[in-house]
Amino acid sequence: MAAAFRDPNGKNFFALVYEAVCRIPAGKVASYGQIARLCGSPRSSRAVGYALHVNPMPGVIPCHRVVNREGRLAPAFAFGGDSVQKKLLEAEGVEVSESDGYYRVDMQKYRWEPVF
Repeated sequence: MAAAFRDPNGKNFFALVYEAVCRIPAGKVASYGQIARLCGSPRSSRAVGYALHVNPMPGVIPCHRVVNREGRLAPAFAFGGDSVQKKLLEAEGVEVSESDGYYRVDMQKYRWEPVF
């Protein structure tokens, strides 16, 4: 299980997820897969989703900035549903559209590209 994963410094996977998500600047989004890759576990995007679902510090750890690879918002956003996630992103200047019954952001425009 990804939660048991520890990096060379002994940090658990969830701590790595929270650190990575905190790096996403306001007005940008990242995919679950991007965060998994940043944490050294590229096949753990679902575990990233779970870590964000149990976010111990909502409002501090900006989990609303994480969307799926297609830019879809999380219908089961843990802190109020996709309409709350939409409002949080829009407050940061991210345009959110609706199509096929889902809210989406344009990943070409809003994807965060971390600098190492």
